[in-house]
Amino acid sequence: MQLRLCTPIFLCFTLAVFIYVLSLPRIPQDPTYHMFADRRSMLGMPNFLDVMSNMPFLVAGIWGLICTVPQRQRPAFREKHERWPYVLFSLGVTLTCFGSAYYHWSPDNSTLVWDRLPMAVSFMGIFAGTISDRIGARAGRLFLAPLLVIGLLSVLYWYFSELKGAGDLRLYFVVQFFTIAAIFLLIILFPARYTHSGWLIAAGGAYVLAKVLEVLDKQVFYAVKISGHTLKHLIASLAAFCIVGMIMRRSTAEAQSKDA
Repeated sequence: MQLRLCTPIFLCFTLAVFIYVLSLPRIPQDPTYHMFADRRSMLGMPNFLDVMSNMPFLVAGIWGLICTVPQRQRPAFREKHERWPYVLFSLGVTLTCFGSAYYHWSPDNSTLVWDRLPMAVSFMGIFAGTISDRIGARAGRLFLAPLLVIGLLSVLYWYFSELKGAGDLRLYFVVQFFTIAAIFLLIILFPARYTHSGWLIAAGGAYVLAKVLEVLDKQVFYAVKISGHTLKHLIASLAAFCIVGMIMRRSTAEAQSKDA
């Protein structure tokens, strides 16, 4: 596909998603969402497995922060500012460990907001990073701050709308699900500026699987005595590890051509 057509296609897709979502009625938080299948306590900790299964996020996030430190031999980033989306992604993953553990210790809307805020940072970080990697460093730099603001506002808007009795998850759903679809579309439309982008595809696939396990929380628990939500945390953290693995291994496409 000609590159001059790729940007209009991506922009039309984005516009269509926002028009469709805004045409929907508001979507409040389902109160039954907080009723997870595995409520077993252990060592005095409520919902033990749902809480402790967040620990891999801490490992993946810290590893990601280490990998985005400038002093590295391999050219994972052409320009220094290209690392910032991945710094934000790694920071969001790190904080997700604590936010999600806090939420699962006592699940309700007031704790769920601390789970979703760092996740929104991660979503927007990897989205801006993919824009930088596929469209260009300048585009990634320009979109990073606005995307971060949109991500945080989507969670805050949902939370305060719930407090007013008119909860609305539409913008947060856009941040979470549109981001995944948009990243895949960027991969299809635009050439890679760096190697090992297959790790990003693997991360997307793992996250989709994690969301399926979340939906099948009770069914999985009844089948294997480990809840779908616990497994969701483990598979979602695997997605984060895939992205960090991509950063560790990648180099510029030009460097790969020269090596070949």
